[in-house]
Amino acid sequence: MKKLLMLGIVLFIFTGCNEKNEEAEGQGNKELEGHWEGEIQIPNQPLNILVDFQSGEEWTGTITIPAQNVTDFSLTEIDTNEGSVSFQMPLPGQSVQFDGKIEGEQLSGTFTQNGQTFPFLLRKGEKEAKEEEGDFLSIETSTGKLYGELLVPEKEESYPVALIIPGSGPTDRNGNSQGAGNNDSLKLLAESLADKGVASLRYDKRGAGKNINAVTSNSEMRFEVFIDDAKQWLETLEDDKRFTNIAVIGHSQGSLVGMMASGAETTEAFISLAGAGQTIDHVLEKQLGDSLPEDLFKESQTILGKMRDGETVPDVSQALQGVFSPDVQPFLLSWMAYDPAEQLAELDVPTLIVNGTNDIQVPESEAELLKKAEPEAELMLVEGMNHVLKEAPKDRDGNLATYTNPDLPLADGLVEGIIDFLNQHGFEK
Repeated sequence: MKKLLMLGIVLFIFTGCNEKNEEAEGQGNKELEGHWEGEIQIPNQPLNILVDFQSGEEWTGTITIPAQNVTDFSLTEIDTNEGSVSFQMPLPGQSVQFDGKIEGEQLSGTFTQNGQTFPFLLRKGEKEAKEEEGDFLSIETSTGKLYGELLVPEKEESYPVALIIPGSGPTDRNGNSQGAGNNDSLKLLAESLADKGVASLRYDKRGAGKNINAVTSNSEMRFEVFIDDAKQWLETLEDDKRFTNIAVIGHSQGSLVGMMASGAETTEAFISLAGAGQTIDHVLEKQLGDSLPEDLFKESQTILGKMRDGETVPDVSQALQGVFSPDVQPFLLSWMAYDPAEQLAELDVPTLIVNGTNDIQVPESEAELLKKAEPEAELMLVEGMNHVLKEAPKDRDGNLATYTNPDLPLADGLVEGIIDFLNQHGFEK
């Protein structure tokens, strides 16, 4: 079994949702309060976890799982009673439960996820203080403050800037998704742009990184929230006198978000990185067909058929809950409403469409659909590049191995092509 099946490598669905406890329960066991470190004993691969609890009117807590890029994920249903402790991770469509007992400085018990159970052991300790490095900007939203990291060229007072929009799911500003390991693709892109004289602002999705708590529940989440966030970031950059021209670089889901947030009033160039050329239901159907057994794929086709008619589906197999959980379906419907090809055709700014020839999630045919919709756009196919912007083999296992290797550089030709395009449209100092 792979380390905790929290997030399938197939695509981009989860929106990131943390629910608060509705009421305080079991305010005893004050010894629970504090920092705990230990592991879940998954066979052959113990999984390190860090858990923090705070008492107040109600218990609150967070869990960090370094190997899965999960940082300070809010826990719910924290209950203590005469030495017994239970709490949950509110993952969409999944049941993730911890049940244990405190004995002195140890908290041990069982971890259960979707019917699979493993022992865990935590020891009380001191939380290591970490300073957040980087230069951060922020915007205010109805669900809290959002942060974005600014990276600027050295020894410059003014510079062009790119807004880098991440892909789907709880993806952070570096391009890493919770549960899927680190590849640092967007961090590497930002650093490469800075070396070429282009600043960048990249931000964590809601439910990830520094924006982990600025979330909307899955039942209320809609695609328009992402568009509004991107528009607000663009307005922030437009008002900052340090920046000259502004480009939008949208990766995967961020491509559609970016083309809908961009406009001539705030944007001088748009770049689609591994963005789909058709509605998400068709992309999703192709991805699921490549990864699911026949019975589950047929069920997914039935669900998608009903959703195309505007219906939601209340009964979904447990194996498909991560993609089609009933509380996620309204978000999917809002996403399906937008056709990337139609949206790009309406965007009146210079456009570069980029795709890798070895992308197993969004194949180059999607880029060709975008090019057909907007013939004046430039099309760049990067030989050997996959979905996380790294050079990768065509075979699925070898390709996916790059998703968890942050030491791999970006694919050759990617940054050079982006810089050439930007320079052609006035970004050169």
